[in-house]
This record gives sequence, structure tokens and C-alpha cells, in this order.
Amino acid sequence: MPVVLSREEVVRLFGAVENLKHRAVLLLIYAGGLRVSEAARLKVGDVDGERRMLFVRGGKGAKDRYTIIADAALEALRDDWRTYQPQDWLFPGDRPGRHISTRPSKRYSVRHGKKQGSKRKRRCILCVTVLPLTFLRMGWT
Repeated sequence: MPVVLSREEVVRLFGAVENLKHRAVLLLIYAGGLRVSEAARLKVGDVDGERRMLFVRGGKGAKDRYTIIADAALEALRDDWRTYQPQDWLFPGDRPGRHISTRPSKRYSVRHGKKQGSKRKRRCILCVTVLPLTFLRMGWT
């Protein structure tokens, strides 16, 4: 059974993230119901800030889809954009022309979960199932 975070735990989790890129990735995963691999493969043109929509290419079952962007996630993306100014990939990797690796993205949630003091086990897979519902209930969309 997945772990459902309380409002306070969610606030502490994201408050513990200091790196702008990590925060933007985690907020997109959390608020948009994205898988880590989907967030890693986002391109700059996939974000429609005016309509608060995100185009996800090749998701589960190799299907394309749209999802919403919560205000908090959109603001984190804008902060990330102002700082790093990505050209092709929304989250560029260390190698030119490549997107960020999915392995470090998965570790961010675990690392920041421990940093904010929670004893609960965190896994990014939960972001796809129950966390967006928590986000909606909290009015963060």
C-alpha cells in the first residue's frame, strides 16, 4: 500500500530541496503525476506556461499525453529557467545534448525525505499514484 504524506510532510519535503533543478524535477513529478523518466525527457517546448499544461512524449505504453502544471511547479520551472536557461532538454544532463539521468532524479526524493527528518520510506513511484491527489487536496494546482 502506498504511503500518503500529510500536508506538513509535503511542505517539509519540498522545503528541504535547495537545488533549483532538483526542486523543479520533484515538483513536476509530484504535481503532474509524471514518472521520473518522463520528467527527465521533457523538452523546453513541452511546457505551455500560459495554459499551465505539459506535453509528455512517450509515456507508459509509448503514448503521448498532456498533464497539468501546478502553480508551485510552474514557478519552480521559471526559477530554473532563469538560472540555467536550457536550450533543448528542460533538464539537461552533464553530457552535451543529453537529458538528465533518471538515476539521480530518483535519489533526490529519498535524500530530501531523509533530510527533512521523516522516518517514512520515500519512493518516486509514489509520485505517480497518490501524491498528485494530495497536491490537489492541498489546493496547490
